[in-house]
Amino acid sequence: MSTSSSLNQRINDLERRLKVENKSRDNDRQRHLVPNNDLVFPRPFKLDGHASPRKPRAFGGDFPATSRSSSAPSSGRRRPGGISLEPGSRSRQPDSADIEQKYKEIMKMTGILTLNKQKYNTDIHEMEALGELGHGTCGQVIRMRHKPTNHLMAVKQMRRSGNKEENKRIIMDLDVVLKCHDYPYIVQCIGTFITPSEVWICMELMSTCLDKLLKRTRLPIPEKILGKMAVAIVKALDYLKEKHGVIHRDVKPSNILLDQNGIVKLCDFGISGRLVDSKAKTRSAGCAAYMAPERIDPPDPQRPDYDIRADVWSLGITLVELTTGEFPYKDCKTDFEVLTKVLQDDPPLLSPGPMYSHELCSFIRDCLTKDYKKRPKYRKLLEHPFIKKYEVESVDVAKWFSDMSEIMACYSS
Repeated sequence: MSTSSSLNQRINDLERRLKVENKSRDNDRQRHLVPNNDLVFPRPFKLDGHASPRKPRAFGGDFPATSRSSSAPSSGRRRPGGISLEPGSRSRQPDSADIEQKYKEIMKMTGILTLNKQKYNTDIHEMEALGELGHGTCGQVIRMRHKPTNHLMAVKQMRRSGNKEENKRIIMDLDVVLKCHDYPYIVQCIGTFITPSEVWICMELMSTCLDKLLKRTRLPIPEKILGKMAVAIVKALDYLKEKHGVIHRDVKPSNILLDQNGIVKLCDFGISGRLVDSKAKTRSAGCAAYMAPERIDPPDPQRPDYDIRADVWSLGITLVELTTGEFPYKDCKTDFEVLTKVLQDDPPLLSPGPMYSHELCSFIRDCLTKDYKKRPKYRKLLEHPFIKKYEVESVDVAKWFSDMSEIMACYSS
């Protein structure tokens, strides 16, 4: 058990690290950001291996024009998920050589977009920026149109830098989304553009994230809708772990997307980590508000390992927020206060009654088990009555979202 002084020191250190990461992301976003009427592309960069002497603007950088014919359907059989990991990639963290090798593999796919199962060799200038959708772990997300087909998509734009950790984040985001592009509960990758200064990940366009939905409607999410969302997210997290040896590490409402058809998907893999013997070995921070106790105060500070059950805790906090319409630590003014409450207070559980079923409360209680050794993993969660119920129950999520969209329109007007 940590002494009070050493624990406070570690919480302070973690708070400082979170502030540094957030400031770095905000600064990078500001370097990208320009008014919508200035969304223009600079002259193409000739792909000769040399970086541009000119600093990239908002959606710019110096982009390589593809050598393939513009907008021609591709006859090749490569698909966005074609990137492969080296044998044994689950047994160690990627080093600089791994990152460089993965960049080379992904470069082979740059400029190929898969739209309605048809591949298009695309020049970067055939992409029209329509406005900002938001910003994530290490980049901003732009609504864009593929002019030859009028296909709309979300494009995450990330700056390539000399910073080792930032490059790891970018390659992890690419690596995960490219391999998981056809899994139904993970946002689909349409293609990529790689430039000397930036990386673009083109993804299917979803309608909103749950964070925006809560803020705009100011309403809690009904349990039956929440049940369908929980099924999707638990299955997505289990898929990442079982198929790719990945822990998400940033589960929260802003990383859960919803479309007009009621489909729920997980996104933003910028700080995902490889699992080594089922444990995460790196210390990417994530968001303090959803961080598990064992990540804040590891049982062995010299070996701060944790596993997928840290994401289970984050899911539990997320579900409490979505169910009640309020973040459970909303009264905290600093990350330090949040982190301290997570460690010292009882988890923010719900009580069964007219508003919340026994199954929902039991599921959240399991997710928010403070002792991570007793907290269930995904396979056990998938057997929970709450998940089993909503796996089979018919729920019209699309109709509910349509109603919420009308409410959001009223608030915005």
